[in-house]
Amino acid sequence: MNRKGLVSIIATLLGLLAGAILMFATGHNAFEGFLYLIQGGTKSLERIGNTIATATPLILTGLSLTFAFRTGLFNIGTPGQMLFGGLCATVVGHTVNLPRPLLLVVLILVAFIGGALWAAVPGALKTLFNVHEVVSCIMMNWIGYWVVYYVVKDYFPNGNKATESLPLADNLTLRSTWLSDLFGGSYINLGIIIAIVAVLVIAFILNKTTFGYELKAVGFNKHAAEYAGISVNRSVIFSMMIAGGLAGLAGITQYLGVATNMQIGVMPSQGFDGIAVALLGATTPIGSLLAALFFGLLYAGRGFMSVMTDVPPEIADTIIATIIYFAATSILVERILDKISAKRALKKEVKTINDSLIGTDIQSTDNKNESLGFMPPTEEEKKGEE
Repeated sequence: MNRKGLVSIIATLLGLLAGAILMFATGHNAFEGFLYLIQGGTKSLERIGNTIATATPLILTGLSLTFAFRTGLFNIGTPGQMLFGGLCATVVGHTVNLPRPLLLVVLILVAFIGGALWAAVPGALKTLFNVHEVVSCIMMNWIGYWVVYYVVKDYFPNGNKATESLPLADNLTLRSTWLSDLFGGSYINLGIIIAIVAVLVIAFILNKTTFGYELKAVGFNKHAAEYAGISVNRSVIFSMMIAGGLAGLAGITQYLGVATNMQIGVMPSQGFDGIAVALLGATTPIGSLLAALFFGLLYAGRGFMSVMTDVPPEIADTIIATIIYFAATSILVERILDKISAKRALKKEVKTINDSLIGTDIQSTDNKNESLGFMPPTEEEKKGEE
C-alpha cells in the first residue's frame, strides 16, 4: 500500500473515531449507531442499489476534482458544471425525438460538452488574464444557478410546482427497469456504468498517454513544462474542459438518473462533496471511486440510523466533515508516519551495527592458548608465550 492510501485509511479511521466519541459524549450508543448506519446502506439489495445510486454523482464530481488536482488546478466549479450539464441534457430530453439507444448517447455527449464549455470559461480567463480559477469558478457556479432558474421556470415548468422542471419519462432518462429490478427495485441507474467507464478512461489518460503526461507536467511545474516545449495555456484549458465535462456527466446522472427533473433554487451539494471524495481518494481515479462509495454508504445509511436509534442524522455529517478535515490535513499524518519510519530505520541500523560487532570472527583458543580479547592474559598464558 502506498503512502497516500495509508493516509486516507488513517483519516477515515480518525473520522469514525471522532464520530464515536461524539455519540458517546451526547449519550448515544456508538456501536449501535454505526451498526444501523452500515445496515442502512447494505442490509438488502435495494439498499445496496440506493447506496450505489447515491454515490454515482459523487464518483464523477470526485473524478473531476481529482483530474484538476493532478493537473495543477482547483476546479471548485463542479456545482455549476453539474447544473449546466444537467440542464443541457434535460432540454435535449424534452425537445429531441430519437430512438432510446441513440438518445442516451446524445444525452451523455450533450451533458459532457455542456459541462466542458462551462469550465472552459475559467480556463480561458486563467490563461488570458491570469484570473485564478477558484474565483472564476465560484462566479460561474452562480451564473449556472440563475441560468437554470430562468430556463426551467420559463420554458419547462412543472405545472403549479414552480420549484421543479417538468419530469421526463423513464425511457428518456438513465433509468433502467432491468437494473433496478436486479437491485430489488432501487433507484440505481445506468449512470453507474458511465461513472465506471469514466474512471477507467481518466486513469488511462493520466497514467498511460503522452497527453496525460503533458497535463501532469504542467501541473507539477508549468515553467519546466513550457521549457520542454509543452503548450501551458492549451493544457490548462483542456484540463478545465475535461474536468468540467466529468462534472457535466455527474449532472446527467443526478437529474436524469437519480431524479427525472431539476430542482430550481438548489446548488447541488454533490459538487462540493467531490472535493472530499478527491482528497480521501488520494487524488487518484480508483481512490475517488472507493471514497465515493464510502460517502454514498454514509449518506444512504444515516436516515436508517436516525429511525432505528435516537442518534440524529447530523452525526453522519459530522463524521464526513471530520474525515474531510483529516484528509485535508494529511501532511500532519504524513509527518507522523515519517517520524515512525525514521525511528524504525534507526533501530534497524543500530541492530545491524551491533550484530556486526558481536558477530566478528572470534577464534577458539583451546589449542592455541590465546586470549579471547575480552580479558587480559593470565600469568600462565604469558609464560606459555615465552
